[in-house]
Amino acid sequence: MRASFQSGLLLASLSAPFVDAERVLGAYIYSRHGDRTPKVFGNTALTVLGYREVFNSGSYYNGRYIAEDDSTFHIQGISNSTVKAKQISVTAPDDSVLQNSATGFMQGVYPPTSQNVDTLSNKTKQEAPLGGYQIVTVGTTDANADSEGSTWLQGSSGCSKATVSSSSYYTSQEYLDLEASTKDFYQSLAPVLKGAFAEKDMTFKNAYTIFDYLNVGRIHNETKPNVTDAQWIQLQSLANNQQFNLAYNSSEADGVRAIDGKVLAGEILSSLNDTVTGDGKFKLGVQFGSYGTFFSWFGIMQMPAASVNFTGVVDYASTFAIELVTDESGTDFPSSDKINVRFMFHNGTVSDSSEPTIYPMFGLPESEKVISWSKFVSETEKVAVTTDTEWCDICGNTDGKCASSGSTDSTSTSSTSSGGSSGGVSRPVAGVIGAMVTLAVILGLGALFFLVGGFTVAKRRKGGPEMSNATAVTGDKKA
Repeated sequence: MRASFQSGLLLASLSAPFVDAERVLGAYIYSRHGDRTPKVFGNTALTVLGYREVFNSGSYYNGRYIAEDDSTFHIQGISNSTVKAKQISVTAPDDSVLQNSATGFMQGVYPPTSQNVDTLSNKTKQEAPLGGYQIVTVGTTDANADSEGSTWLQGSSGCSKATVSSSSYYTSQEYLDLEASTKDFYQSLAPVLKGAFAEKDMTFKNAYTIFDYLNVGRIHNETKPNVTDAQWIQLQSLANNQQFNLAYNSSEADGVRAIDGKVLAGEILSSLNDTVTGDGKFKLGVQFGSYGTFFSWFGIMQMPAASVNFTGVVDYASTFAIELVTDESGTDFPSSDKINVRFMFHNGTVSDSSEPTIYPMFGLPESEKVISWSKFVSETEKVAVTTDTEWCDICGNTDGKCASSGSTDSTSTSSTSSGGSSGGVSRPVAGVIGAMVTLAVILGLGALFFLVGGFTVAKRRKGGPEMSNATAVTGDKKA
């Protein structure tokens, strides 16, 4: 399914005095952290392997967007050697795994350079330490919005109705059926889970935490957990199912369960809008977060319509990028009606030999992988949260900043699903995932899930307010 982006693009003529091929005007990258210690013991930390993963991904984006002026995808006008703070923005929650991942990633995007030198008044030159190391400031978003330290990400979102909505999944018929049908399966894993989990906690309710614990063991321990391939497939399939349904429910009228994805959509819209309305002065936005935010953003952007893979937990260091492009000739920044948008994603560490794949957003057909800026804005506005007022309204919070906003609507729509037996599960996804998990767990044909859907964890070698017609975003946005 993966394909090289470069094969379908025209190359600029080296002899022409102006650009006559597609130009990249700006981009926004969202990334998961690198490999880390297991959640079950708390105090998660980025591992050396995880540091290497995000650094390698950052190095890929350096080659794509930064390093070469004549690169097909070089962001027009971006500094290609020393970082210019006004051109980029990097953010991550106040969480050590995510903050350190963002720092490691940016070390790859803007590596040390001999050009990182100051000339003093006495004509002497001072090179930055560590061979010209470049300091890139990583801004902080709200820790509770995306903290990797939490075993249940949605529970730390700070959004009251989102927590209620996700909790309703645990009372849905789909969840109860899976919990009952997988009880013996999880109990059979007791020999490899003892010491980390009490026997009563070896259930589908802890599907992801169990999977995460064993996954870390498979990566780092020479004596790997005694889990068969068939059991591993079941573990991952069940974790995918549980976590997607905790992060997104298409049956909700207000979509509050996907609040983290809605906030991210607003952040992306604001960042790209800065590029468009500022005539390209701002170039690149980067944000780090958890797999849970990937899930909720994938849900609201209707990415499962493009591939069932978008209902699986993304691997460490996975990234997606949204690019602003134009086919307009010349080097001047084009008018907004000449700007298009495309989305690309890669599961796990990206490299020149394993590049991202372009997918259509918003449930659009394959023929609309690239859409106009105005269409991207109008579609994103339908699902994005861009201000504190919007966040308070949809979440129903009345404390903190919401106490003074006076915006909370006590008659807002309930966050739980109404009608039908889907309870806390997205109706369109329930059929897809449910059928696969039933095959994987009950019939023992888990390999089917790997063949037709769900991201896989590869074995590793050791070693805004209204924005009609693309107007500027105003108001304060929820981080």
